[in-house]
Amino acid sequence: MYSPNHISRMTKEETSEVEEAHGNKSLYLYPPFYYIIISIIAFTFFDPNDPACMEILTDPRTTIPELFAIIRQWVPQVQHKIDIIGTEILKRGCHVNDRDGLTDMTLLHYCCKAGAHGVGDPEAALRLSNQLLALGADVSLRSRWTNMNALHYAAYFDVPELIRVLLKGSKPKVLNSTCSDFYHGTALHIAASNLCLGAVKCLLEHGANPTVRNDKGQEPAEVVPDPMDMSLDKAEAAMVAKELKQLLLDAVPLSCSLPRATLPNYDNIPGNLMLSSLGLKLGDRVVLDETKTGTLRFCGTTEFASGQWVGIELDEPEGKNDGSVVRYFHCLPKYGVFAPPSRVHGCNVCLCSSSSPVSQPKRNFNAMRSPKDITSESSISRYACVPQITYPFGCSCESKMFPVLQD
Repeated sequence: MYSPNHISRMTKEETSEVEEAHGNKSLYLYPPFYYIIISIIAFTFFDPNDPACMEILTDPRTTIPELFAIIRQWVPQVQHKIDIIGTEILKRGCHVNDRDGLTDMTLLHYCCKAGAHGVGDPEAALRLSNQLLALGADVSLRSRWTNMNALHYAAYFDVPELIRVLLKGSKPKVLNSTCSDFYHGTALHIAASNLCLGAVKCLLEHGANPTVRNDKGQEPAEVVPDPMDMSLDKAEAAMVAKELKQLLLDAVPLSCSLPRATLPNYDNIPGNLMLSSLGLKLGDRVVLDETKTGTLRFCGTTEFASGQWVGIELDEPEGKNDGSVVRYFHCLPKYGVFAPPSRVHGCNVCLCSSSSPVSQPKRNFNAMRSPKDITSESSISRYACVPQITYPFGCSCESKMFPVLQD
């Protein structure tokens, strides 16, 4: 794979060391992975601007895993060429939703990361993302390591240019989707906590809900770092934090049918009234965090935390408990889980064929309303049967994982 000129740049001592390490066998008997290790002697990172590296990049013998190993290098030289590297990966037969075996990230995930100002290049990332979306890239796919979808990555790396493109065809699907790695906060929470002013403005312009609360009960405005806690050398960041918090606070009344001060507080409402106001009852089938399905077994206050909580018996053993110290409902071990009511809703998905790809249930983060409004016009629906099909890492039947290749 590497040219003889490339190998000839090694010294005699370096060549003998490699031969000794690999049993004095010919270099060409080893897969390309070993040649990439050798190249580190000449380069500390892969630089597509170097003619030798560009020759490797465009060589048809360079495999998809090797190209993913290149794309993982977080240096400007690589990230500024994301569109070229991504195109080379697609040319070798990679499906638009296939994943890197090491990070479980798709090309669209890498695009959103490569759009970061400074290290990345938003224009190059935008070119590749448009190409991927035209080929049918799924914006809702998540990396199993971070549980982040493409919108979460774009918010985290503050790339409003990509946020606009991602939301064009999938706004209802991902706009207010939550991420467990950020206490089940939305993309707005992620952007706010990282002082990503451009991303926050863009998300609000596209209708992101500034009243959604994470697992800690915080709205996006409440996760903005406090400027008073910042040192003097971070004066610029403190100014951004102040502007960001005010922006989010000003957005709250615009998204609610009631003034913020009069929003309903459900903490002291009995569990049965809470469920009734949401159009649910014990025994109903529900969805938790868009991915887990189960049966509603409990609703009310608990001893482990303040506020209202619901207890769900999951269909799969993915839970932690049923309140084993103080038992709130009965289920098999590892099938019980507790969650705030805001993270649970009824299901409206019914799959009759086990061969069909599973689509993630959609969450509806409408503006908060009074119990009367919710009862009369509930945004919560149920489903008749629960999809039991799961694919590893959230892949569709068309996507596949590429083997791990170390950087």
